[in-house]
Amino acid sequence: MELYAAIDLHSNNSVVMVIDAQDRTMFAERLPNDLGAIVAALRSCSGTLRGVAVESTYNWYWLVDGLQDAGFTVHLVNTAAVKQYDGLKHGGDFSDARHLAHLLRLGILPVGHIYPRAQRALRDLLRKRSQLVRQRSTQILSIHNLIARNLGARMRGDSIKRMEPKDVDAMELLEEQKQALKANLAVMDCLDEQIHQLERSILAKLKLREDVKALKTVSGVGDILALTIALEAGDIDRFAGPGNFASYARMVDSRRESNGKKKGEGNAKCGNKFLAWAFIEAAHFAVRFDATIKRWYQKKCASRLSVIAIKAVAHKLARACYHVIKHGQPFDVAKAFG
Repeated sequence: MELYAAIDLHSNNSVVMVIDAQDRTMFAERLPNDLGAIVAALRSCSGTLRGVAVESTYNWYWLVDGLQDAGFTVHLVNTAAVKQYDGLKHGGDFSDARHLAHLLRLGILPVGHIYPRAQRALRDLLRKRSQLVRQRSTQILSIHNLIARNLGARMRGDSIKRMEPKDVDAMELLEEQKQALKANLAVMDCLDEQIHQLERSILAKLKLREDVKALKTVSGVGDILALTIALEAGDIDRFAGPGNFASYARMVDSRRESNGKKKGEGNAKCGNKFLAWAFIEAAHFAVRFDATIKRWYQKKCASRLSVIAIKAVAHKLARACYHVIKHGQPFDVAKAFG
């Protein structure tokens, strides 16, 4: 007997559903998030389990890895692409799990990429660096706002990064305000130290990767952006072409049309937000330091908004990076922006 399983994963429990080839329920139970209990439940069903569909939620690592180690064929569900009938009178965890198992049985289950476990930790470490950088920027903005609010002065970010407690003491501020600034500086110093430690560790592990070396030939792409693009892209062969890769990087407009007219938008957040950030950052650097790209950008600005023009630059860089990773050839600005 062929069986198909689906797991509706939550933060503290999982709904396990197993159906047969005729959509009959063979097992349906809510279990605690305990790998041993879930594996035992799946093995208790008599028949050949063809696959297990697991929702792609924030906490899927432990479950997918554990099921694969136990010998199950696991499918990571692309939840953004799964839609049930809008006219359903009742929906819940069990009906959701059953629907996933039903799609798996029919062979039409939308699935996502299961990033290799060996590389996942390093990619997540780079994401942790990005998180700390954003927190540091929050401290810089807080200092900037406090000074502007109380002194009517503007300070550049570079000047704020070089500030020391003695510089705060020299300002004509109240003691409470000085204490607030020193707290921001202390948090900044701590974040800077942790960021540098993460960067040293990441760069040491990836400096020999050929795809990273090739990506650094792309205009606007340095060490961190090359690492981000390489790790977030993963296996480039999973993308059918440069357009698919650009779409995954959120460089393609989300638009619904009918008879040549815009009728709405799709899911604009579908894709990888870290790749989107990397290509926008690369576009800004490329416009500043590459004369060819700067001229192309200025032509775009003449007919459209600058934010749209910079997105167009990022789109071209994304397509170029696909070919650089795919074929290992250096970036040619004339081909991309000629």
